[in-house]
Amino acid sequence: MVEIIGVRFQNGGKVYYFSPDSWKVKQGDLVITETSRGTECGEVAIANKQIPKEQVTVPLKPILRVATREDRRTLEQNRKKEERAFQVCQQKIVYRKLKMNLVDVECTFDNSKLLFYFTADNRVDFRELVKDLAAVFRTRIELRQIGVRDKAKILGGIGICGREFCCKGHLQDFQPVSIRMAKEQGLSLNPTKISGCCGRLMCCLKYEQNVYEELLRITPKVGAIVTMTDGTRAKVCETNPLTGDLKVISEKSDVPVKVKRDDVKLLRDGKIKVDAAERKALKSLEDK
Repeated sequence: MVEIIGVRFQNGGKVYYFSPDSWKVKQGDLVITETSRGTECGEVAIANKQIPKEQVTVPLKPILRVATREDRRTLEQNRKKEERAFQVCQQKIVYRKLKMNLVDVECTFDNSKLLFYFTADNRVDFRELVKDLAAVFRTRIELRQIGVRDKAKILGGIGICGREFCCKGHLQDFQPVSIRMAKEQGLSLNPTKISGCCGRLMCCLKYEQNVYEELLRITPKVGAIVTMTDGTRAKVCETNPLTGDLKVISEKSDVPVKVKRDDVKLLRDGKIKVDAAERKALKSLEDK
């Protein structure tokens, strides 16, 4: 076993393991650590905890200290510097007539670097912008072009469910989602109903996908040929994987009847298809 603490550097961001050394911390504390980007201040997401050694990559970097009053003042100064940097960068973008949208500015704890996050439809030549910003702030400048999902994660907001964006609140990494997931879950393929505020397919389509995959594995699909309890053959015209209800049309009648999934025997399964027109209309929603 090895003792670790989990530190998060951004709201809703990934949790990184560090060695607490001799420090005892609690969730919500601010700690100073050494990272690949230099000295950083993060929030404790997991207090001192023993976990199997196989779950971490050793050796773990130790935390330098619990944030002091002076460290907190540095954080406040950095936030003010970020606000000013955002305004200055906006002005320079307008002056240079660059087709880019500034999203956020991040100042490293040790003031060694300013990171500017932006979105753009195409690649942007921002070399002159970097020179302008370096001349003003006299520090290392880095511009990063991000996607619309990353923009939503940074800015946050309220989704159609009435809750905070999943990406902002608790998702550490984006999971791939596809049109097929929406189709398998029986959702309407109306883009306005299955896309998030970022314009991509909703992340929550992934949450129940494993359950649907298991239920679909044991549920005849639409178009399947089954045998009913009385030996009559029938064709499945509607399914509800969650309840196990099927609507079938038998060879003896054109009127659909409801039967249970366990009361029929599968002879030939159907296929879940996404029409070419549906796929074309929804293609822009899928992550590339």
